[in-house]
Parts: sequence; C-alpha cells; structure tokens
Amino acid sequence: MIKNTVRVLSVLSVIVLQPSCATVRIGQESNESSIVVKDLIKTSQSWDGKLLVPYPQGQPEITIRRISIPAGERLETHSHPVINAGVLLSGELTVITVEGKTLHLKSGDPIVEVVNTPHYGINEGKVPAEIVVFYAGVIDTPISTSQAE
Repeated sequence: MIKNTVRVLSVLSVIVLQPSCATVRIGQESNESSIVVKDLIKTSQSWDGKLLVPYPQGQPEITIRRISIPAGERLETHSHPVINAGVLLSGELTVITVEGKTLHLKSGDPIVEVVNTPHYGINEGKVPAEIVVFYAGVIDTPISTSQAE
C-alpha cells in the first residue's frame, strides 16, 4: 500500500507541478532537448523535525488541493491526521504551530506538513499565496480538522 501511495504521489507531482519540478533544458545541439527532474524534498520528517506517522490502514485516497490565501489573511488553527506535502507556487506563507515553531515559505518552496499538530498559516505578503497540497489519506477519514483557538 505504501509503495502504491508513493507511486501515485510521484506521478501526480510530475503532472500537476511540472512547471515547478520538471523543466526542458535545450542541449548543445539546437534540436536536442531533455527532461530534467528535480527532487524538491525527500524526507521522513515534517518541517518541525518530527518523524512522519505511519500511513493509516484502509483504502488509500489521495486528495490534491490548490489553496489561495489572500494577502494579510490568516487560516484558522487546524491539524492534519494524515501525511501531506505541498509546494508554494507563488507569494509568501508563514506556518506557525501552537507551540510557536515557525516556518517561512517563499514561492517555489516545498513543505512536508506537521501531522496531528495544531497550526495555522498566515500570508504576511502583499500578494495572494498559492499552494498545492497533496494529502495521502484513506477513504472516509478527514484530511484536516479545525481546532478551537
């Protein structure tokens, strides 16, 4: 199950994020080109240094979200019971855990989100922050839950 989930995420990341992670490079001969694939991140830890939780049991369900956060907006405090990772496509985003750990992202930065840790994001920039996030969950399990503040 884990191999299939990783395989699906790999294929989806190349399809959805192609402009960010795969580029065409023109070779020395003018008619020659090649595809270049760049790993944005490869880790077994979330951005706060904690080991990722094991994948849940059950039928895998992949969710991909494109989230737009207007300048000056703050997301509600929430947590994710499943592993998720994303890439900030544009703008800036600061992610803060309720314990005060902070991560500043700029356009093009990858993130492996914290799991089961309440946190929120805030766009302190002057333009909307656009992020694509991949969630590796199971059917009938929420990918995000709101936390009382």
